[in-house]
Amino acid sequence: HDAARRGNYRGTMVLAAGGAMSSSRVWHYFLGQQTYERMEALDGRQQRVYRVNDEVHTVWPQERVALVERRDALSALFTTPQAVDPRALEHYDLKREGLSRVAGREAQVFVLEPRDDLRYAQRLWADRATGLMLRADVLGPGSGALRPVLESAAFSEIEIGMKPPADAHSQAVPRLEGFRVQRPQSQRTQLDAEGWTLASAPVGFRLTGCMKRAIEVRADRSPGDEPVLQAMFTDGLAHISLFIEPHDPRRLRHEMQAHQGATSTVVMRRDDHWITAVGDAPVATLRQLASALERRR
Repeated sequence: HDAARRGNYRGTMVLAAGGAMSSSRVWHYFLGQQTYERMEALDGRQQRVYRVNDEVHTVWPQERVALVERRDALSALFTTPQAVDPRALEHYDLKREGLSRVAGREAQVFVLEPRDDLRYAQRLWADRATGLMLRADVLGPGSGALRPVLESAAFSEIEIGMKPPADAHSQAVPRLEGFRVQRPQSQRTQLDAEGWTLASAPVGFRLTGCMKRAIEVRADRSPGDEPVLQAMFTDGLAHISLFIEPHDPRRLRHEMQAHQGATSTVVMRRDDHWITAVGDAPVATLRQLASALERRR
């Protein structure tokens, strides 16, 4: 955790999921208690993400659009961890698998093996010199070499421990002249304050936060629409977000479930609301969590 938060590194990250592959150029600097990050997608649609401490800019240069949010308002949907909460060991067995090499660096390999079928196993490669996570694989059901890799994220090349550049701050702040800048409004709240309660979450998953997030007005929506309620859960390794929004008869929607790589999605109707669960857990876990929501008022 300290290596990811306070370390200096830059490199190329490759993500493989659901038969698709993409790569991004990333760099992270920690200078004088300030954190600077930048990520640039190298494939497909142009996208750049900039972060200074808790302020995050997501920029799409071709469309000349930028989204500005605070880090604590972003959904925790990433399937490859920078750190593992020690509480995860209440639901996973930690096993060492010896040494390996990633991006030319020696790494200690660990496997976090779930004790039930509510979560996926993960194999992690941690840099021996610094502890920085160099690779993370999310593993499907099975055993040994037959177990499928649902998703993998790894540095293909990386430099660790360099001195931050003098202009680190300016490199982490995009120039937005001529861009359409969106600043979605969000505020912290609680499920019960919004009229919801959770009968029983899947074993090990705990509520870590709840926010109301405004939706940008589109052609099929009116300015009077209610914001989306987002509740975030984790077992220390996997993350799930529940999005709750009022049913709008003007929008055609259907119940569904799907998964790509390690990310599953479940959409279900609950009286006058739609509930969408998204996270790096099996579909059954997401359905169990979404079904546990109860409307109190």
